[in-house]
Amino acid sequence: MMTDSSHRITVESHGRLHLGFVDLNGNLGRRFGSLGLGLNGLSTRVTAEGSSSFYVDGDDSVRAKDYAIRVLHGLKLPRHLRLSVRSSIPIHAGLGSGTQLALAVASAITELFGLDCDIQQRAVLTGRGRRSGVGIGVFETGGFLFDGGHAPGTVVPPVIARFQFPQQWQVILVWDEAQRGLSGAAEVTAFEVIQAMDEALAATLCRRTLLGVFPALVEHDFDSFSDHISAIQRAMGAHFGLSQGGQFTSKAVADAMRWIQQTHGIVGVGQTSWGPTGFAFVNGEAKAGQLLEALTHRYQDVASLRYSAHRVDNNGATILREDISGSASLAGA
Repeated sequence: MMTDSSHRITVESHGRLHLGFVDLNGNLGRRFGSLGLGLNGLSTRVTAEGSSSFYVDGDDSVRAKDYAIRVLHGLKLPRHLRLSVRSSIPIHAGLGSGTQLALAVASAITELFGLDCDIQQRAVLTGRGRRSGVGIGVFETGGFLFDGGHAPGTVVPPVIARFQFPQQWQVILVWDEAQRGLSGAAEVTAFEVIQAMDEALAATLCRRTLLGVFPALVEHDFDSFSDHISAIQRAMGAHFGLSQGGQFTSKAVADAMRWIQQTHGIVGVGQTSWGPTGFAFVNGEAKAGQLLEALTHRYQDVASLRYSAHRVDNNGATILREDISGSASLAGA
């Protein structure tokens, strides 16, 4: 099988927040189950085109090459490919860089070879979805997502609920460039040593999700949404605290989150995945701008801290097929 040498494929996918698991007990036969949402303003952009040789370059090219080899080998495709990573989401920051890069690479390759390969197949080929299906859902559809976790026979956690996220609700990110969240073998070890969650706590988290977060999204009730997300985040911080040093991996981010709560009355704060990135939900663009300005002034002497404001991505990844002569068309996600 040969590549389509007349076209170049570009895939752009967005970052995500992982807002926590709801059942780390698992006595009902399923474990994990996670909440998350896509973010605009953080993206991975991959291009693929036919080549007489195999070549990968650009940002995060080592991981991109590994994912490309997995896809080519898994689908028994020739290495007639040039792959370029034009931009990438910050790695090991809790923003979903690995899954988005993996799926962008897999999508670019399968589109270039003209293969009908669904999102679950692409995830399996690249080894994604071992605990959470949120990043896969963010790639496919964007929005606010909830996956159904893992049963013994589950390969990729199914997304069982999706909501359009209100565009006026924005996300402030605070991340520490001097820290990295757990990944790879360290992450595997952390899950192995963490004790099973108390059944009553798992039940409470499920209740907060089903009768708290979900109705708040449907009714655009920002205060209720913030309250339930904050409660879920506190539970996650307590459960994983021994592995990450408290609710937050970074002490500087932890201080900033406390300051945001105490001085600006922000309720919906937490850490995405293993961090070190912290987040705060704010209602309205003006509020987001004010909070960014206040953070920059308050922590001007903390050189490693960075801040940004984001709207939620409600659309998922885009795939662009570009003719070598210059015309282009959207192929869909």
